[in-house]
Amino acid sequence: MKDPLFEPITIKNLTIKNRIYLPAMHLAMAKDFKVTDRMVDFYAERARGGAGMIVVGNATVDEVSGFALAMGAHSDEFIPGLTRLAGAIKDNGARAAVQINHSGRYSHSALMGGKRPVAPSAIASTLTKEVPDELDIEGIRKTIEAFAAAAARVKICGYDAVEVLNGTGYLISEFLSPVTNKRVDEYGGSLENRMRFGLEVMRAVRKALGPDYPVIARMDNNDFMEGGMRGEELGEYAKRLVGECGVDALCVKGSWHEARVPQLTTNVPPGTYAYLARKIKLQVSVPVIASHRINDPDLARELIRDGYCDMVAMGRSLIADPQLPEKARTGREKEIVHCIGCAQGCFDNLFKLKPVECMCNPMAGHEKDRAIERAGQTRKVMVIGGGPAGMSAALAARAKGHEVSLYEQAGRLGGQLFLAALPPGRGEFARLAQDLATRVSLQDIEVHLNTTVDEALLDSRRPDAVILATGAKPLKPPVPGIDLPHVVQAWDVLADRAATGENVVVIGGGAVGVETALFLAEKGTLPAEALKFLLVNKAESFETLYELATRGSKNVTLIEMLDQVGKDIGISTKWVMMQDLRRAGIKVRVKTRALEITQSTVKVQTGDKVEEIKADSVVIAAGAVPVSELAKVLERKNIDFKIAGDAGRIALAFDAVHQGHEVGRMI
Repeated sequence: MKDPLFEPITIKNLTIKNRIYLPAMHLAMAKDFKVTDRMVDFYAERARGGAGMIVVGNATVDEVSGFALAMGAHSDEFIPGLTRLAGAIKDNGARAAVQINHSGRYSHSALMGGKRPVAPSAIASTLTKEVPDELDIEGIRKTIEAFAAAAARVKICGYDAVEVLNGTGYLISEFLSPVTNKRVDEYGGSLENRMRFGLEVMRAVRKALGPDYPVIARMDNNDFMEGGMRGEELGEYAKRLVGECGVDALCVKGSWHEARVPQLTTNVPPGTYAYLARKIKLQVSVPVIASHRINDPDLARELIRDGYCDMVAMGRSLIADPQLPEKARTGREKEIVHCIGCAQGCFDNLFKLKPVECMCNPMAGHEKDRAIERAGQTRKVMVIGGGPAGMSAALAARAKGHEVSLYEQAGRLGGQLFLAALPPGRGEFARLAQDLATRVSLQDIEVHLNTTVDEALLDSRRPDAVILATGAKPLKPPVPGIDLPHVVQAWDVLADRAATGENVVVIGGGAVGVETALFLAEKGTLPAEALKFLLVNKAESFETLYELATRGSKNVTLIEMLDQVGKDIGISTKWVMMQDLRRAGIKVRVKTRALEITQSTVKVQTGDKVEEIKADSVVIAAGAVPVSELAKVLERKNIDFKIAGDAGRIALAFDAVHQGHEVGRMI
C-alpha cells in the first residue's frame, strides 16, 4: 500500500514531493525586517529533513503591517535576503513559499517606531489594548496595492508560491468579522461588504503574479470569537477565494490569537481542528491543508486517508524534530521527537521578543552555534540522573564521541516529566520522556536503572567527568501541623501515592500547585467516552453534560502568598490553566498565608483577617529544592563535574533540556 503522506501533490502547476507542509511561523529571527543567518540555518535544516513545502514568514507588506523582528517584503532592500533564503530551502530539497500578511490592529506603535496601527475600525484588541486608526478608502486602496507589490517581490526572489494570511485576527480577517468591522461604507455591514477587502487583496495578488503562479490562502473556518465568523460564512468566503480570485490551495485553521479557545497548547488533543479543513474541502476543488496540533506521521496519514485534507501543516512538529519527514519516510518513526504543545520555547519566547526555541529540541534556532563537534579525546562520562536534563546531557556527550553511562535510581528514564504528565491535558509530557528515552536507547549509552550512585560506585567506575542531573525534592515549609497524617506532598498526590478527601486545600499556587488543584478537581468528572455516549443519545441536556465534564467530587481550595497564582507558568499556557481553574470551580485565594494546619482545617491569614478553611486533606505544593549532595563528594575526590537541571537551580523542563545539552556538549 502506498504511503499517502509521501505521495506527490500538485498545487496549480507546482509538484510537491510529499504532503508535509511547514506553515509560516513568526520566529522573531529577522533583524530590521531582514533575513538573518540564523533564519537561513533554521529553514535549511527543515528542508534537509524532508518537508515537502516550507512557507516562511509572515512577511510584512508595508511599514505598519508588522515589526522589525518579522521578515520584510515591503521594500526592494529585502530582496537579497529573501532570495538567499529561497535558495537555502530549494537547494536542500523542499519547495519554498512566503506568507505575506498585514497584522492590522495586532501591530503596536511601540514596536513600530511610533507608527500607528491601522484596522477597519478603531477597536482595540485584547492583546495590545491600543486603539488603531481606522483605514479610509485611500488607505484601503494603498494597502491592497502593498499586498500585490509584496507578492510580486516574493516571486522575483525565486519562491515557488505565495501564501496570503486571511485569518488569525490580522487585517483581512478584521475586515471579515463583525466583531472588528463596524464600518458603514462598502467595506462594512453585510457579509458581501465585509468580504470585499479580502477578495480585492486576493484578486490584486493574482493579477500581480500572473495566471500560472501558485497562490495559497491561509484562513480560519471558525475564528472562535464571540459574535465572530463561523463555518457557513467562512465557507462562502473560501468558495469566493477559489472561484473569483484564482486561489490554488487553502490552508485551513481555526481561531484568532485573542480567542479563548485553546489551539496549540498541550491540552488540545492532536488533530482536533482537522474538521475545519474537512468542511472546506467539501466545498472547493483545490487542495486543502489541515493545520494545528498534527504532531505524528500516523495521525497525518489518517487525516489524509479519511478525506479531511490533502496536505498536513506540521509547524511546531518540525521545530521539535526537523528530521520528522525523513524518519517517517524511511521507517524510523520511533526515533521522532514529538512536539508536545508546551509552548515554552516557541510562543512564550515571542511574548518576550526572543527568537523561537524548543523545549524538545535544544538545537532549534541554534543550528550552527550549538552544533556538536567531536571531541579530540574520548572521555569516560558518568551522567547521574535520568530525567530530561540527564538524558539531554547524555545524548550531547555521546554525540561528542565520549563513552557515556547513565544512572537513574528509579525504574525508568524520564524523571519529573512523568509527574508533569499527570494533570488533565498534560499527558504529552510523558511522550517527551519516552522520546528522549528512545533516543538514548538508540545510542551507545550504557543505562543503569534502579541504581543509586554513591562514593563506592564512583570509586569503582572511575569516571573522567560527571554530569550531576539528580533533580529536586519537594520543599517542606515550616507550617505548624505539617506532619499530621492527612498532610501530603503534591508529587505524591499526582503519582497516586497519597489519597485525599472531599475537601482539599492546596498550599502553594505555583505551577505544581495549579496543576495539582486541577488534577484533584478532575476526580469524579465524567470521562470523554461516557460524555460522547450521552451526547449522541441525547440523554442529557448540554448544560448537564457540561457540568458532568467540569465539576468533580472534590471541593478544592488553592492558596498562595503572592498576589497571583501560576507566576512560573508560561504566558501561552497560563491563560488556559486559569480558565480551567474557574471552570472547575476551584476556589483561589491569593495574598493568603497558611498559619497552621489542624485535624480538620487550615488556618489562614489574608491581610488582617484570620480564618479557617475546612480540610479533610492538605496538599503541600510549596516548591522544591535541589538534590545535589553528591557535589561535595565529587569536589572532595577532585572529579571534574558539571551540574544540569534542577540539581543546580529549580527551573522549567525547558531549562533542564537546554542545560543538559549545553553541559553535555561542553565536556
